[in-house]
Formats: sequence, structure tokens, C-alpha cells
Amino acid sequence: MKIKIAIAEDNDFLAKSLIEKLALIPEKFSMNYRARNGLEMVDYLKTSNLPDVILMDIEMPVMNGIAATAQISEKFPDIKIIMLTVFDDEDKIFKAIKSGASGYLLKDESVEKIVDGIDSVLNGGAPMSAAIASKTLKLLKQSSNIITEKPTEDFNLSNREVEVLDLLKEGFDYNQIAEKLFISPFTVRKHIENIYKKLQVNNKMQAVQKATTNRII
Repeated sequence: MKIKIAIAEDNDFLAKSLIEKLALIPEKFSMNYRARNGLEMVDYLKTSNLPDVILMDIEMPVMNGIAATAQISEKFPDIKIIMLTVFDDEDKIFKAIKSGASGYLLKDESVEKIVDGIDSVLNGGAPMSAAIASKTLKLLKQSSNIITEKPTEDFNLSNREVEVLDLLKEGFDYNQIAEKLFISPFTVRKHIENIYKKLQVNNKMQAVQKATTNRII
């Protein structure tokens, strides 16, 4: 079955270039829709033909990509969103993670990197450009080093759920976690769903950040 892709990008040249790159692998991808701003994408998702993955620009008119991602993540948590942008500053990264983005790639990445990112995000990974991954780790370290007077919470996570969180923090995807814990990928997926519910988050980056802040991992 082909992977259904939607793109939110206001720059016609960049959108056309990306669509043409993915069209080189017609047996793998099906292009659902191209929106010119976040609001167009949110409105499109009111139809029944939902994409598997959205490649989302950040700076767009009417509604930016971060605001659109927050709305989509809340209403359609099964849709994976990869921020595809020129921005690598920490504020944008932090806001994208909080909004529910599952990955963050820079627009100058090769088509192979983007394709790998799509595969990764559908397999429970969190694809990131190298520069973004470095800054994200820095953000996580900063949040874990903040001393707070508020008591930490354990959110009633089981020992197994904490083990899964530890492996998520190390960057392993569903299949790799399954191999390390000697359980099935389906069981890993159920553990992660439970973790999201208990932590009240929408993606694994938010889960790792919250668990780190509360010193669960």
C-alpha cells in the first residue's frame, strides 16, 4: 500500500520541487494534497481522504505550520507530521515539538534523507537533521538540569513503560525497542499509546521531554 503524503508549503517552487522528488518513487508514495498555508491543510483534513504523513513548512501566511500542527495533532493524532523548514533555531524547534511534530528536517536535505524520514516516522521514529538533533538534545539536557521546587510525578507509569521511554530517549524505533525488550512491535506500540495517555502528550519527543523533566528517566 502506498504512503499517502500531503504537503503544506507556500513557496510554489519548493513545493513543486518536493512533489517532483517524491514522484520519482511512484510505487512508494501517493500525493494527496498540497496546501499553501496551515489553514488550508486543516480544512483539507475535514475530508475523508486523510494522509499518512504531512510535510509541514513553518513560516506560512494565514496560519503558520506550528499552529496548524497543534490543531492537527489534537484532532488527528494518527497523522505523522514532519516539519520541513529552513529554521534551525531553538525556539522554533521547541515550539514544533510542543505542537506535536514527529520529526524536524531542514529543506536542504537530500530526497533520500526525506524518504528515510518518512519511513522512520511511520515506524515510530523521530527523524531529525543532524543540526536539529544536536540542538534538541541540548534542550532536553537543559530541561533536565532545571531545579524546580515543584514535586515530580511518576504518572503511574509501569516499569516496562519506563524501559520503553528510556529506549525512546536513546532514539530507538518501535522495531528496535521490540528486539531489545524481547516483545512484539505491536506490544511496543500499545505501551507507547499508554505512555502518551498517562503523560498527556501527542508524540515521543514530548513524552521524552516530560519524562526527563519529571526525572522519570
